[in-house]
Order: sequence, then structure tokens, then C-alpha cells
Amino acid sequence: MPFRFGPVRLADGRVRFRLWAPDMTGQGIRLEVAAMPPVRMIEAEPGWFEAVTACCDDARYWFRLDDGAIVPDPASRMQTEDVHGASVLCLPREDGTGSFAWKHREWRGRPWHEAMIYEMHVGLYGGYAGATAELHRLAALGFTAIELMPLAEFPGRRNWGYDGVLPFAPECSYGSPDALRTLIDTAHGLGLMVLLDVVYNHFGPDGNYLHRYASAFFRTDQQTPWGPAIDFRHPEVRCFFSENARYWLDSFRFDGLRLDAVHAIVDAGWLADLASDLRSCLPDRHVHLVLENDHNDVALLQAGYDAQWNDDAHHALHVLLTGEHHGYYSDFTAHVPGTVPDTGNPALHHLARVLSEGFAWQGEISAYRSSSSRSTVHRGQPSAELPPTSFVMFLQNHDQTGNRAFGERLATLAEPDALRAAVAMQLLCPQIPLVFMGEEFGAHTPFLFFTDHPPELAQATREGRGREIAASLASYGGMNAAPMPDPNAPETFEASRAVCDESNGNCRAWLHYYGELLSIRRHELVPRLPNTKATGVTILGEKALVARWRLGDGSLLSIWLNLGEEPVIADRADCDGGRSLHASQPGAMASLAAGTLPAHCCVTCLLDA
Repeated sequence: MPFRFGPVRLADGRVRFRLWAPDMTGQGIRLEVAAMPPVRMIEAEPGWFEAVTACCDDARYWFRLDDGAIVPDPASRMQTEDVHGASVLCLPREDGTGSFAWKHREWRGRPWHEAMIYEMHVGLYGGYAGATAELHRLAALGFTAIELMPLAEFPGRRNWGYDGVLPFAPECSYGSPDALRTLIDTAHGLGLMVLLDVVYNHFGPDGNYLHRYASAFFRTDQQTPWGPAIDFRHPEVRCFFSENARYWLDSFRFDGLRLDAVHAIVDAGWLADLASDLRSCLPDRHVHLVLENDHNDVALLQAGYDAQWNDDAHHALHVLLTGEHHGYYSDFTAHVPGTVPDTGNPALHHLARVLSEGFAWQGEISAYRSSSSRSTVHRGQPSAELPPTSFVMFLQNHDQTGNRAFGERLATLAEPDALRAAVAMQLLCPQIPLVFMGEEFGAHTPFLFFTDHPPELAQATREGRGREIAASLASYGGMNAAPMPDPNAPETFEASRAVCDESNGNCRAWLHYYGELLSIRRHELVPRLPNTKATGVTILGEKALVARWRLGDGSLLSIWLNLGEEPVIADRADCDGGRSLHASQPGAMASLAAGTLPAHCCVTCLLDA
């Protein structure tokens, strides 16, 4: 299907340029191409202006509005001078692939239950070429998918990616669009899926010109943490983002998308339509769609989305590992009437519900969110009927690490043996595991929030970050005398690189540990994951439990987890005759067989059908 947004090469070789500018009169809008006379754009249909002209690939172009302002194409496929510069004509062929010579065109992806995901920030690896160089290592370690933080063109050269303003243009400071295609093609040759994090809930604060000529993109009656909500009631707005999703999957052959913070999208049904539309466009490929959704909206997971990032799992585990209780962690340090027992450790009971039913919050009143919004907030929907693979489990990610004042990783916050036990549980339970870059070698370097904004916006960002974190600074990083790192300083970006010193024995030990666990998951669990059902969780102690699942082939998986500092009594009778797949501590299997689960330990058993 032809795209409505962005340039299209016609059958006669000329190029049609289009701009949706409903705020303009159309009397003076011009298409300007470098070294060519300006071309007046005509209103082909209400709000749509277009011009057709001969134009070669790599030509630079822009639009001049009625008021004389120059703006890039909002659907630019390539920029070479950042978000304020000219767009570059970069057109695909009729089959949508461009001139890039794909080596692995036969690749159709992998089933979702095979996903073992590694989240990475391309910029911290030196761009697309640097990230490509990491793929052999990640595939050899056992990962089957990588997830790239957002790549849409953002202001400056340093950014997490969530300040993007040109959603169709891969960030030019990382390399060319074909360098990104090389990354994806190389990954496919290694058996790796590639997922992309996309942001459809807001535009960044610098370089977004849509309000000048298409104010209908934004609502006046709904706000998000980043400003006015995007108005998905307009067909043109829905089309813009639907085409963007299809563009990444088709032209770059991404295997799936992770949609950022969809709870901030007032979508009028667009999200459900998007899933069905994308799958109908690419029927011969595995296309995976994953949500970040604070609402725990089960309906979307039943309407075509493969999974959701399980923040509930992270929060419960973080409280158990660190004891932190600030902000949203407070919801996991209190009992919820009618859901978790009012005795014992609330965080452990939340984790038990996560392992047995998916979400910890399934419609109950969230005290933290209610206090923040000053109204009663019910969070979530019943999720027990969803398969475990509908949930992506992580111990860390860019948000949960980088939104701390000092970007500390769990390796610096948690007791090492307890962290090893939590990692084993994460990688060997039936939920889909996601590992944040550096976790696999126990990185101690921080992951910080970084930007590259002009002076005025940089100062506003510093002040905003300070206000966000000031209330809970003591819990985030202790009463640290050092100032919070400046997001705009190049040093903050450089300090965020995860480094593995090969001479460091601890680094090598973590790499071996992750490799062992990923191998067990790949060989023992992945073939059995389809049709898996949780069969219950038993609380064993203050920070200890055993969770069980009936796998698709009828075998019984049990995970015995003790994050506490004392051994607990455990009856392993239901695993007698089974195989012990892994123990996070030497001697733990024998100890469990004798009826005791050691402190800071995880043991995994499989009883064949």
C-alpha cells in the first residue's frame, strides 16, 4: 500500500511530495529542493498539499510555509543536519526495500516464545556499526532477540531516544539508514530477532514543527507528562503513526515493535486496529508487538499484542532485593485488601501473584497513583487467563536504572548471591526475559539520563530532573554529597557506557552464569513453553516461595526462590523423580533434597511428563 505521508516516486520517475498542513491557507506553501527552483504546492484534498517534480535520490529538500518559515518533512526518511535541517530524499523501491542488498531475505523471524531479549542503546556502542559488532557476542551468549531503544531523529547527538521528533528518520548521528539495515541483516544471519522501541505518545521538546501547520495533531483537552496529548481522533494522525509502524517493519525488516507508554495514548481504538493492520500487511512473517502500559490493560493483550513489559514483576523483585520503598515501590510494600494476605512480606505476595497470574495489580486501588492524581485509581485487569509469555520480565531496564538520580545498577544495590538467585528465577521462569545491556557481565558503571539540548532547554531539563528526583533523593542514592550528574554534559553520556574488563574475574563469572542459564532455557524450556499454565505458588518464608507451572508437554517446572538471609524449610516432594536444571549456589540441590532451601538461593526442577 502506498504511503500518504512522505515522498513517493511515481511510475514516470518523478517524485510526489505531500504535506498535511490543515492550518495553512495553501496560498504560499512551497517545496524547495537544493539547487532547484521552488515549486508551489497545491491543495490536492482538504488539508493536504502536494507537488510533483523530477528529483534524484539524496537531494535535500524542505517546505516553506505561508509565513516564510522553513520546516523539514515530518515524514522525512533521512536527515543529515539534525532535526532543524533539510530532509534528504531516500526512497525505497516498489517492494519497499530500497537499493540495499539484503543477504538474508528468506528470514521470517522466530516465534515469540523463543524470545530472550537484550535491550541496548545504539549510541553507547558508537552507532549502528558499533552495535553490529556486538551481535556475534550476544548470539553466542544465547540471546535470541535484541531490542533497540528509540532511533527516531532527535535533537543533538546524545539522547535516550524518547525526545524524537521525526519518527520516520533513523538518527543520523548513528550512521546511515543502510547502516541500520546492515545491523538488522547481520542479526538475522545470526538467528537474532531485532525489535525497535517506538514512541507514539508524544514528540520531543525541540524540533517539532507540527504545531505551526498541523495543530490538529494535538489535543487541547488532554495532557501527558510531556505536554498535550496526540489526537488520535483524526484519521490523518492515526494514518501517520500506522504508516510509521509499517515503515520500520517493512523497509528495515524489524521483527517487532515495543510501543512506549501507551497508557499516555488516548487512542479511540487505534491501538487495537494497529495490531490487526500490521499483521494483515505482513502475513508471512513473525511480527511481534509489545506494550509498555501502566494500566495493565489485558484487553490489548487479547487484541493482537504479544506481551507487555511487566513492571509489577520488576517492582516486587526490586523491593525484595534492595528494601527501597520510595515512589511507586510503596505500592509493593503494603498489603492490598482482598488480594494478597495481610500477613508476611507484601512484596513477596505481589511476586507470588506475578508468577501465578501475570500482573500483581488487576483492578485494585493503587494508593501511590491515587495520591499522585488526588483521585481513586483502580489499576489493571484480571490476567490469570493469559499465557506466561504475555509478560516480559526484567530486573533492570533503561527506565528503572536511568531514572535514578545516580543511575545505579542492581550490582551495586543488591547482595550478590541474592541477585544471582533473582537472575536465575528471571531467566528460567516461563515469562519472556529481558536483560538490560551490561547486566550480563555484572556492570557496576551507571546508566544515566543524558541529552544534548541547546542551553535554554538544557537548563530546563536540569531543573525538571532535579524537581522529579528531589523528593525521593535519599531513597534513590542516599544522601549523596555529590551533585546529580548534568544530563547535558558529555561526561554523563560517557559514564553510561557499560564496560566489561576481560581481566576482571567477576565479569567473566557473570558472563558464564548468563550463558549457562540462557542455554538451559533454550534447550529445556523453550520447546515446552507453548500452552504453559501456572499451577500455583506456595509461600515458604519472609522472602521465599516455590512457583510451579505445567508446561506445554505436560512436564512440571518448579522454581524454589529464597531471597532472604536465612534458610527456610521446603518440602521438595513434588519434584521427586525430576531433574534439577540449575542451582544458583553449590550444594543447594542437595540441601533442598534434605528439606532446606538455603539463603539467597534459587533452585529449578523439571519433572518430565
